[in-house]
Amino acid sequence: MDFKKYKFSTAKHKDQDVILIKFQFNKDLIRDLRQRFPSAKWSATKKSWYLPDLPVVRDALKLKSKNMVKAKALKIHPINQQAYLDFDKQLTLKKYSQNTRRMYLSDFFHLLNLLDDYDVADLSPKRLKDYFLYCIKVEKMGERKMNGKINAIKFYFEQVLHRPKMFFDIPRPKKPMTLPKMLSKSEVRKLFRVTTNLKHRIGLELAYGMGLRVSEVVGLKIKDIDSKRMVVHVCSSKGKKDRYVPLPESILPELREYYLRYKPKIYLLEGQYGGAYAKSSLQQVFKTAMKKAGIKKDIGIHGLRHSYATHLLESGADMRFIQELLGHNSIKTTQIYTKVTPRSKSKIKSPLDSL
Repeated sequence: MDFKKYKFSTAKHKDQDVILIKFQFNKDLIRDLRQRFPSAKWSATKKSWYLPDLPVVRDALKLKSKNMVKAKALKIHPINQQAYLDFDKQLTLKKYSQNTRRMYLSDFFHLLNLLDDYDVADLSPKRLKDYFLYCIKVEKMGERKMNGKINAIKFYFEQVLHRPKMFFDIPRPKKPMTLPKMLSKSEVRKLFRVTTNLKHRIGLELAYGMGLRVSEVVGLKIKDIDSKRMVVHVCSSKGKKDRYVPLPESILPELREYYLRYKPKIYLLEGQYGGAYAKSSLQQVFKTAMKKAGIKKDIGIHGLRHSYATHLLESGADMRFIQELLGHNSIKTTQIYTKVTPRSKSKIKSPLDSL
């Protein structure tokens, strides 16, 4: 597709942001457009082809990315718009991950939106406590969400305004000690069996077969797969740490079939517009597979990573080895799996059996 032969512009269509694609009528240009973007649609009212205005589409069309932060700032009262922009700038300078930036900005936006025309810099410790109480009592936010929100707002006062650390004494909600949710080996087999779409099955098998987070699965690039050494390079995972994990031998034939069929260019799993496959799409694939398999457990795709670790432990793998494969900073994080595996518990006999 020769992009020079097309003209792109942004517009609103059916209450959605779209990118209009205009060119002189030519069957070859239409064919090239439809081959590159099968989901491109024709609008009779706009008299133009169009695609959704998404970051991945802009990348594929080689267009300048939209500044989402500035667009979001315009929704805040003018008195606090600069605070929001300064907050984002400091997060960028500190090189926080894209995911952390997104969550922190969302939490800070929530506060600024509630403040309306009250300057965030003038908030007293008492008013901040009142805000956190509002989040807990009125908006019913859980412990994990509240801890993230406190971290985000502490970042603004300490890293942007350079106030003394802990200038406000906010008690931290205690995190619940929940056990990881997992699937049995037979349930995992059933899950893969009902997933007939090759790309979808590859995504789920990578999550379970290498214990990857969903962000790590969609972030895998073709160059990260080393079939000669049978390892996969997991780049810039949580905490910006790289690691190598073994490539399961059983998945290699499927990977080769997948590559020949889908011909991915950069990322192993690519979306319909190019670029990395969306995390939400793979999460939906998991939900659909769970429903088709008739597995009624309340569990997300991250449960495949938990299942990988638990099944390794049950097979006798060393705890330190599992910690390294999962990319955990602390062995304490990995030790949670000892609470869900029956490997050692199965040897314990109930006093009832000796009566």
